[in-house]
Parts: sequence; C-alpha cells; structure tokens
Amino acid sequence: MRKNLRYLLIWLFMAIFPFSLFAQNRTVTGTVSAANNTPIPGANISVKNASQATTTDANGKFSIRVSDNAVLTISIIGYKTQNVSTAGNSNLNIKLEEDVSRLDEVVVTGLATSVKRKNLANAVEAIGARELNGIAPAQTFDAALEGKITGANINANSGAPGGGISIKLRGVTSVYGNTQPLYVVDGVYLDNSATSGGLNAVTLAGSTGPTSTQDNPSSRIADLRPEDIENIEILKGASAAAIYGSKAAGGVVIITTKKGKQGKTNVSISQDVGFSSPIKLLGVRQFTAQTAASLARDSATSAALASQFLAAQSKGQIYDYEKEVYDHKPFNYNTHVSMTGGTEKTGFYFSAGHENDGGIVQNTGYENNNVRLNLDHKLTDDIKFGITTNYINSSADRGMFGNDNSGTSIGIALSSTPDFAQLHPDAKGNYPDNPFAASNPLQTIALMKNNESVNRLIMGTNLEINLQKSDNSNTKFIGRGGFDFYNLETNVLMPSVLQFEAINKGQSIQGFTKNLNTNYIFSLVNTWSPSSKLLLNTSAGITQETGNYNNLLDVASQVISGQSNVDQAGSLSATQIRTKYLNSGIFFQEEATLFNSITLTGGLRFDRSSNNGDVSKYYLYPKGGISWNLTDMGLIKQGLFESIKLRAAYGQANNVPAYGSKFTAFGVSNISGFPGLLVNTIAGASDIKPERQTEFETGIDFSLLRGRLGFELTYYAKDINDFLLLTTPPPSSGFAQQWLNAGNLTNHGVELGMNARPVEARNIVWNTSVNLWFNRSNVTKLIVPPVQLGSVGGVLLGEYQIQQGKSATQIIGLNGQGVGVLGNAEPRFQMSTYNEITFFKDWSLRFLIHWKYGGQNVDVTYLENVFGSTSADYDKKTPSGLPYGVTELMKIGSDAHQTVENSSYLRFREIGLYYTIRKMPVSYIKSVNVGVSLHNYITVTKYRGYDPEVSNFGTGFSQGVDIDPYPSSKQAALHVSLNF
Repeated sequence: MRKNLRYLLIWLFMAIFPFSLFAQNRTVTGTVSAANNTPIPGANISVKNASQATTTDANGKFSIRVSDNAVLTISIIGYKTQNVSTAGNSNLNIKLEEDVSRLDEVVVTGLATSVKRKNLANAVEAIGARELNGIAPAQTFDAALEGKITGANINANSGAPGGGISIKLRGVTSVYGNTQPLYVVDGVYLDNSATSGGLNAVTLAGSTGPTSTQDNPSSRIADLRPEDIENIEILKGASAAAIYGSKAAGGVVIITTKKGKQGKTNVSISQDVGFSSPIKLLGVRQFTAQTAASLARDSATSAALASQFLAAQSKGQIYDYEKEVYDHKPFNYNTHVSMTGGTEKTGFYFSAGHENDGGIVQNTGYENNNVRLNLDHKLTDDIKFGITTNYINSSADRGMFGNDNSGTSIGIALSSTPDFAQLHPDAKGNYPDNPFAASNPLQTIALMKNNESVNRLIMGTNLEINLQKSDNSNTKFIGRGGFDFYNLETNVLMPSVLQFEAINKGQSIQGFTKNLNTNYIFSLVNTWSPSSKLLLNTSAGITQETGNYNNLLDVASQVISGQSNVDQAGSLSATQIRTKYLNSGIFFQEEATLFNSITLTGGLRFDRSSNNGDVSKYYLYPKGGISWNLTDMGLIKQGLFESIKLRAAYGQANNVPAYGSKFTAFGVSNISGFPGLLVNTIAGASDIKPERQTEFETGIDFSLLRGRLGFELTYYAKDINDFLLLTTPPPSSGFAQQWLNAGNLTNHGVELGMNARPVEARNIVWNTSVNLWFNRSNVTKLIVPPVQLGSVGGVLLGEYQIQQGKSATQIIGLNGQGVGVLGNAEPRFQMSTYNEITFFKDWSLRFLIHWKYGGQNVDVTYLENVFGSTSADYDKKTPSGLPYGVTELMKIGSDAHQTVENSSYLRFREIGLYYTIRKMPVSYIKSVNVGVSLHNYITVTKYRGYDPEVSNFGTGFSQGVDIDPYPSSKQAALHVSLNF
C-alpha cells in the first residue's frame, strides 16, 4: 500500500510540475577574464531571450541557473559583448576582448530607447564607475566630473566644503535662462538649484539683497554619492537631447545607479582616509619699518606704524596670516558599505555611506550621510518593475568668503591686514579690533556661523509590460518617473562681539527652503523586424514635470548675545521666493536600422510650459539623425579598419523663460495702515517665448588594428534664437528693467577623441584616452544696445558685454585709450587624457591630466591684495624705480589688463595606485583592494589667483570671476575595500 502511494505521489508531482521545468534549473558556473587572464569583476551575465541575470564577483566568478542549450550574453563597459552557448558545459572559462573604441557600448537615444555606439548618430559621452570614482575620489559628485566631459567648461563657484560647480556644455546656451544641464537619475529629474544662505545681508555683495547668489551657495547635485553610480551618459546638445524637452537645453546628464543581479549576495566595505591642503597660497608682503610707515600718508600715523612694526618684530609677533587662516591639513574620511544580490525574480542593491571632510579653514567642513535601496522585481515574464530610493542628509559649514562691499569677509579683510597687526585673542579669549580692516578675520572664523543643512529624498519607479511578443515584433509599455524632495536650512549667525557688528549689534539669518520636483514618462515602444535587413524601433509617449520651490529668508539684527532666535531680535525683515512650473510634452520617435549598418532616426517633441507667455501653446521641436557604418555595409573590407562610421544629426530644444518674466509684478505696501500696491521696477513681457536651440552635428568614427585604436571626430553648430535678456528700457517707459527675447547667438566647435591600447603584453596592459575640444560663440542678432553684465567694477576691472557681431563671452574694459576687448572667458582649447596601466594583473596605475589653454578670468583677488598693500610682490622693483605694487595701483582707472588675466593651466587631476589581493587566508573574503591617490595635487599655471578654475558668481551666465573666494584644496588619501 505504501509503495503504491509513493508511486501515486510521484506521478501527481510530475503532472503538476512537468519534467521540462527540471531541465530549466541547471546551474552553470564560470569565470570571466581579460585576454591576459586578469579577472573581470562586475561583468553582466544574462540568459539570451530570458530574464535570468547575474554579475561576476571580485574574482570574475559567476553562477547562474539556466535551461538546456541556453545562450549566455556577457557584457561590461570597455569589453566587446560575447554570446556563449552552455550546451554540454556547466563550467565556462570566458575571455572577453577589450573594446577600446567602445563600439559595443549601448547608448541612450531616446526617453525609452537605446542603440549600440557603432550605430549611433551623435557624439555621446560615457563615464563608467571606475573612471568616475576609481582613481582619486573627489569630495562631491559634481567635482568628480571635472576634466572628464569632452565639450564642457567647468568652474568651481567656491572651494568651500560641500561643492558648487558650474558646468556649460558646448558653449553659452542662455544669458538669463538656465545654463546648466538636466540631471536624470534612474528616470527622475533632479533639482540643481543654488539657494542663497543670506550672507549677502552682511557682505552687501549683490544688489538683490540677501538672496544674491554671490554668497556662493552649493549646487544640489553635490548631494549624490559617486560610489552608487554605475555609469553616466552625457547628451551635450539639442541633436541628442531634443527628445527630453524644455529642461534639456543645456544638455542632459543621464545617471544610472547600481542594481542587484541574480546570484549570491556580495558585500563590499570601503574606507578612505586622507587630508586636504590648499592648492596654492599667494604669499604675503614682508614688511619693514619703512614699508610699514608707507601705509599712511600723514607723518604722525607713519611714525606710529613704524613703531608698531618694530615692537611686533622685537616680540617675535610677525605673522603670516594667510598661512594661519588657509594652510591647514584637515583629516578626511569616507566609509561606504554596499550589498547586492538577488534571485531569478528579484534583485536588490543597498548601500550606506558616511563622509566627513574638514575644510582648510578652521570651523568649516562638509558631512554627508547617504542611504540607497534599489529593488527590481519580475512579477511575470511580461511584467517587471523597479524602485530606487535615496535618502541624503548633509551639512556644510562654508565660512564667509567671496565678493564683499562691506570689508568683512575673510579674504577681503586679509588683503589689507599687514603681518605686524595683532589679531590674536588675549588670555580671556577676547579678540582685538583690526585697525587695518573692517573685521578681524581670526575673530570672524572663530565666532561666526554659516551652515547649510539638507534632508533629501529621491524616489523613482520603473514599470515595463510586454503587451505583445512574436518572432519578429515586440511591443512594450514603459513608465518611468518619481519625485525629488528636499528640505534645506541655512543658518548664519554673526554675534554682536564681532568687530563689524558694532552697528547691527549682532545678526541672525535663517533660511528655510522646501522644494518638490516630480516627473513622469509614459511611453509605448514597438520593435519590429520584418526581415534580417530591417529593424524598426518606434516609440511615442507623454511627459510631465512639475516644480514647487519655496524659500523663506529671515534677517534679524540686534540679537541677544548667545542667541539665534529671530523673534528675540530688535529688527527683523523677511524675504520669500516662491516659484512653480508645469511642463508637459508629447514625443514620437522612429529608429530604422537597415542592413545592420545604416541607422535613421527621426523624432518630434511638442512642449508647453506655464512659464511661456502662451501657456496653452505647444511648440514643436524636431530631431533627426543618420549613421552609416561603412565596414558593416561591406563597402570597406575589415582589415586595417575594424569599423568606419559616418554620422550626422539635427535637433531642436528649448529653454523656458525665467519664472515670472511674463508678468509685471506688483509689490505690497502699507500706506497709513491701509494695504496698497506698488508697480515693480521690472517690466514683464506677456508675449515672452522660450529660447529655441537648433543644433547640427556631424562626424566620423573609426577604429583600427582590431579595435586597439579608435578615433571620434565631431563638428557641431548650435544656434540659440530669441535668447532672454533683462535690459534697461528708455526712462520714459517708467521701468528700470525689462524682460525681452532680445536676440540670437551661435556656438560652433570641434571635439576630437582617441581611445587606444598602446601596450598589450603578458604582464602589462596600457589603455589610454585623449580628448581635445574647443568652442567659439558669436552674437548674431541683438535688438537692444550692447548690454554689460556679470562682473564687478564695470569697465574699470573688466566686464562681460553682449554685443552683436562679438563673442558672447567677450570681456571688455579700459585699455589705456578707452574701452576695448580685453579677453574672452572661452578657452582656446581644452585637452584631457585618462590612462590606466595594469601590470602583473593585480597592480593598477590610473591618472587623469587636464590642460586648459587660453581663456581669461576677471581676477580681482590679486588686485585686492595690491590695493591693500599686502601682495607678495608689492616691493619688487620695476625699471621706473617704483615698487611694483605702486605701478599696479597707478593703472586703476585707466587700464583693466591687470585684472583680466590668462587662466591657462595644466592639472594632474587624479592619480591613483591600487593593488588587488585575490587569495585570502579565509574563504569568506573574496578580495581586498588597497590604494593611494592624489586629487588636484599638481597644478602648473601662471595665474595669480588661488585657482584658475573659479566662478564666484554662481551657476549662471557669468564665469571666471575671481573675488577672494574660499581657496580650492587638494587631497591625498589611502583607500581600502573588502569584498565578501
């Protein structure tokens, strides 16, 4: 009876679960390595025409369950994709061939489509995880992009901890509109606003009051952690980015974070420790009794200063205050833990990180805490969805630097403080007043506070549903979107004991900002291949983006000593900025691949925005492209050339008008207790239109010597029509300023890239890439007189001027004979090279070198030191017999060449040496990676400021303005990571 029952149960089990399923659960293991047997970690292993997938571990090993006769697809950036059959083999040894020219790399071509690079019509930049964060990790994500994007001009708004980078792709895309690229993280549109901390209420740097961006706020993209990023793709112009709509006029940076894969759970723990130091110090004037006396014009004061110097000298109280303030080596550390794994149905990636970077100035620093969880799940063979979540908490103490009209900021105060001044506190901690400046910088550093703290949550979702599938056709619904919310608090406290608070009796400035951005993309994608010679990829859908920004800034004076509460102050003023927008779009795109060698792309984007004058009108922005691979076509036989591709692309994008530019706003007033309205001094334009960008790009890509040498040459021409300006109308209008679509400008340039493997031997492999690029601009139409903007001091010190027939980035100023062109912020060219040399399989030397040639900055920092009689070369003799500083002072008011200065440099941005230990005494540790790195450690330049990569005026049009910023720093670090 029991025997019969057993046979019955076996029969029922086999009836419910067909035997064919058992064949689908065979386990295949293997190792993926390079040609020289070096293991390749992180390679993607997927089953062709199925959903199973995994990745290789630190030793290049993998394990995956497959059916009989399954075919595995092995892919990773930098290597050629390979298909391997598992028939009759359960243990595979797979060797990947280096894809030096990246022909097999898959690149985004639309909101829901992608194509291999060898069929791509645009020049799209790609940055992998190792290149982004595996050489010498930067302190923030935006700083990690420096020198790595061909066609980009990148400057730091401030060297203060917490970031703040200005990125312009392919020249000037707007004057008063958005100039920064759109950042998309796993389908979520991120906000990259720079929110004022209110420091301008103290420094009086800008005319816009406490909300001026001249107090050097950070950019919010700095919140991201590079360790979580799998790869980045950069769409640099309208020909590639048109399908992304109005927020993409400055280009698109598409960021994909790490995801989980099928297989055992892998755990990685990394620890970085190091220190920072200033890239450069300017030096200080070495005073004597005679030069100390020269600081005053009357004999009595001169004699007193000479006596003060001699007294300080006899007591050994001569100080180099620049070193005392800036020359610190703070300890930095960064801890990151990640786990990744999954089953056939579900994959996960979890990470947590803590970073703490000290500033080179006392009481400044940056702290970032970050948690990420990415989940991907397959409900059925036809339905997949994913969720990405990222919580960020950061805090930055940024000090008090930059432009200043009150003489109170650290750099401005130091510029007029001689080395014999006595600024140190007494035994009771009381600081003396600085008789040479409006503030005592040591007191300011010790007692003031300027903190920026952020709590941020970014969440995205992705849904893919197979609606139809056949042998030659597949239709999918793809939905992507999410939200980006952050709560930012700024806290500035100036105690009443500070020297410059004698009138205000102490100030407390508190800002509260809430920002919510949402977006979604719903699309249908159909892939149809009626024959082996034709493949059609059709996509269409709708998009929507919303933004809600609310910033409240309270400025209080006469605060109670030791208190920061604004409600306990003697005087209080408030400023609130609220902006909202709604952008919506409709898109259609068709991609046709003929004979696996010709790819034709055409698309239409219809956009409307609440910022436009006509909010209901849809503006049309088309795109098109063609790529023709001559070797795949058979017109050129493979031999010397592995691949030759011709390409051309065209596209249009738009930049919506500035918020509120279509309205003439009214201000609320109080007249004898009754509410009233005051007409604003800025006139709106009810018919304001979006700025339209039209770009044409063409190029040739080819690879030689079986892919060991690859070239990419691109020429682009980009026109911006109806660019937005805030101009000065005739006095008869009754307005001080007016919004206008004022004219047109153009950019054109060349980008050249080379990838090569010069050495490939048994024990050494050298991969290198070299990129060169330049851009030229011209204002082709301007309906108003020339407009000066974007600097300080006007033509006395150098000023940008928008003028028809001239470069959009020209700098004008006094030249000794009147007003003329003194320079241009646009470099003559830029060049970078990334190299990785692997020797004896486990050693890796990586370095990135960046060369910027030409381009001028408005360098007011050096002139401030001359004007304050403290520059290091002040007493250098000149042929006239006068001290050098005196001759420079004599030029003020007649010649601005001394401030419009060449900003060329050669910078070793990143250098890293790493060693991987693969054989461990314990089995649960798969590998250990140790290394040392240097970031921005070597800079060769004749620039007289702290750093030629500077832009004190934020992320807008103006760049290269240098006014006593927080000096940039360099880092040295030790790295250890363990893989379990």
